Amino acid sequence: MKYENIKKYENGRFYRITGVRKTTFEKMLEILYPAKASLTAKGGPKPKMCLEDMLLATLEYLRENRTYAHIAAGYGVSESTICRIIEWVSETLVNEGTYLLPDRKIRITKNG
Repeated sequence: MKYENIKKYENGRFYRITGVRKTTFEKMLEILYPAKASLTAKGGPKPKMCLEDMLLATLEYLRENRTYAHIAAGYGVSESTICRIIEWVSETLVNEGTYLLPDRKIRITKNG
């Protein structure tokens, strides 16, 4: 499911779909935007997904235990792309220190 489809949902439905409230989702985006800006400043190919969809795909993976293949098919990207996205989003949120994500086998500290 893409963010464009669910952004108009009211808070209760948004929470039931994503597992987080709209305000929490927006706070997570506030953490991810500067991190993404530092990555894209170095150059490289244009991202295949918008940041909102990257976060939504990560939440789908964590909440629903969907496979990379299933999530990748939903967003029209490869499994390896989804794997990299989910790892980057998870590490960025955990390293920032505000959020602890479930089912993280390796705990990442704020200092690296």
